[in-house]
Amino acid sequence: MEGLKNRLLAGIADLDINVSDAQSELLISYLNLLQKWNKAYNLTAIRDPAMMVSKHLLDSLSIAPYINAMRYLDVGTGAGLPGIPLAILYPEKHFSLLDSNGKKTRFLIEVRQQLKLENVSVHTERVELFTPESAYDGVLSRAFASLQDMVTGCEKHLLPGGKLYAMKGIFPETELSQVPKHFIVEHSYSLSVPNVDEERHLLVLARR
Repeated sequence: MEGLKNRLLAGIADLDINVSDAQSELLISYLNLLQKWNKAYNLTAIRDPAMMVSKHLLDSLSIAPYINAMRYLDVGTGAGLPGIPLAILYPEKHFSLLDSNGKKTRFLIEVRQQLKLENVSVHTERVELFTPESAYDGVLSRAFASLQDMVTGCEKHLLPGGKLYAMKGIFPETELSQVPKHFIVEHSYSLSVPNVDEERHLLVLARR
């Protein structure tokens, strides 16, 4: 376990993110829960803990410098990615984790309780049927189908001036041509995730 923590801390240093000892312990505790529940619930195809650090924790944290909203909806959050790592990093921000898979949201409820993450709420619903009490100034997605589907499914959950934050692998040229005309890509960031060779990008979309 010490090796995983060292891998995490080295990666966080490479990302140039400030994380307290308490936050790094929470990230490792989340990783432990993910490993434990993954055996029965199949939350992620990645089984190797070292790769979980890189492809889940560090990948999620890599967008931290580029998000500046206070209330986020994490759509199709799955095992809580990127929402849980970001909630640990930003206790002052609120993260609503949305997934239609009841097994995954049961895991997320356990994570919230075990780690005492008061800035996290968990919702079991499809995005098109989700009816939150209020809209959000940021919607996150790490595994949503396409930019077009993200705009179509999520724009109703955005406050005026709110942003869609779409995490992608290779730069999605084809998807960009299909984004509804009333949305624009405000920013595109090429992400460098420690120990991950694949291309990673973050696209920030907003209403015109």
